[in-house]
Amino acid sequence: MKKGFFITTVFILGMGNGNVLAQNLPLTPNLINLNSQEGERLLMESKVRQDYLPLSIHFTPQQNKAYCGVASSVMVLNALSVPAPEAPEYGQFHFFTQNNFLNPKTDSIITAEVVSKQGITLDELGELLKVHAVTVKVFHTDETSLAEFRTLAIQNLSESGNFFVVNYLRRALQQKMGGHFSPLGAYHEATDRFLILDVSPYLYPPVWVKAEALWGAMNTTDSVAGAKRGFVIVSTDLIDD
Repeated sequence: MKKGFFITTVFILGMGNGNVLAQNLPLTPNLINLNSQEGERLLMESKVRQDYLPLSIHFTPQQNKAYCGVASSVMVLNALSVPAPEAPEYGQFHFFTQNNFLNPKTDSIITAEVVSKQGITLDELGELLKVHAVTVKVFHTDETSLAEFRTLAIQNLSESGNFFVVNYLRRALQQKMGGHFSPLGAYHEATDRFLILDVSPYLYPPVWVKAEALWGAMNTTDSVAGAKRGFVIVSTDLIDD
């Protein structure tokens, strides 16, 4: 089996049904579909893809239109092997799901009912993740820069034990819909592109996007929060300020 086929297949299998790739909305030329010859070539050439495999294994499509932040969090927590609560749908096994990520402890931040209607903000995502005993650092774009974002993301994608979730405006990338969360899976240095593992596979496939374009999509205002979007770094280790 070719290595490239294996790497791409792991992600498709993680999605549960590779057929969803054929039903995606069309992409504009600024985005490169991972499930294409060019997209696979970028992944094979990437030397910064430490997060790709664990996130692919735990890939979780969002279960409703407002749960992109929840699905991204579930992927990250399972990939970090954080002690999980019981998942009733899996008997007595412990596993993070979109049904148990939000619980009575997180209700003081935001309730599942509210999330299902309006989603969550960047700061709310950070606070929700902290409830599950991980270290989280939240970055709004007006508190950082494109250069720092690129440096932090590359460092994160080069190491194990931490993950990187971006909060961006789809329309700024010429996609349909509004604000969105998804984890990053890899970086291709020669083209300066990051791989977004989109948690809405029924809309769009995982795509390679230019760092500057992704930054522009994050550097937008969330009308609910009244603040800029950005990104979060999640780990099981302490992160220095």
